[in-house]
Amino acid sequence: MKKLFAVLLALCLLVPCFTALAEEEAPKLTMGTNAAFKPYEYYENGVIVGIDAEVAAVIAEKLGMELEIVDMDFPAIIGAVATGKIDIGMAGMTVTEERLQSVNFSTSYAKGIQAIIVLEGSAITSVDDLYAEGASFKIGVQEGTTGDIYCTDDFGEENVAKYKTGPDAVEALKTGKVDCVIIDNEPAKAFIAANEGLAILETTYADEDYAIAVALENTELLDKINAALEELMEDGTLAAIVEKYIPAE
Repeated sequence: MKKLFAVLLALCLLVPCFTALAEEEAPKLTMGTNAAFKPYEYYENGVIVGIDAEVAAVIAEKLGMELEIVDMDFPAIIGAVATGKIDIGMAGMTVTEERLQSVNFSTSYAKGIQAIIVLEGSAITSVDDLYAEGASFKIGVQEGTTGDIYCTDDFGEENVAKYKTGPDAVEALKTGKVDCVIIDNEPAKAFIAANEGLAILETTYADEDYAIAVALENTELLDKINAALEELMEDGTLAAIVEKYIPAE
């Protein structure tokens, strides 16, 4: 009887250990982002928050995984996904033919607009001014973004100034180093709210769909993410997250 009691006691003592081990072994979903892109990803009280952070968190929960967010330079995200350093890339990222050579993308989970920021009273009053014959405006962009890719294709390297972050590009506009900045509309709104003397043009530069980057060979994860996104769209969770950060006007 004493031996039986001892065995039962030992098993009871092991239960917490097994529980802790199970918790430690929960697989991680590592998300790479560039946390200077409000409201999609940004720091609040030392923590990365935003639309992408919340969407990734609910996806991870559905997949039974623990989300880990890694802040990095935007141009490094695709390479990090392709080489397996991170599992997914979420940074208000648009699907492009160039990026599809290195990674796969999920179904779209949000829409974006490339907006044009100018100084109040600027000679640039619409997107057409950028294309006007003889125009030689200097355009500020965040390096590696679709704004960078599109502007370089449309206006040439010599007319595009590339900056590490959106705030750096906006600072260049304020100090007269560039004539305008092309960046996603939602961060653009945040920059306008935080800086006097800036304005967003009514005409947009481009419309985009945002998606999640996954390594080419990781089709299993891609399928799981797409299934999770479909559920989040159907039950209204995705719309609620977007509405939280971008209230309907």
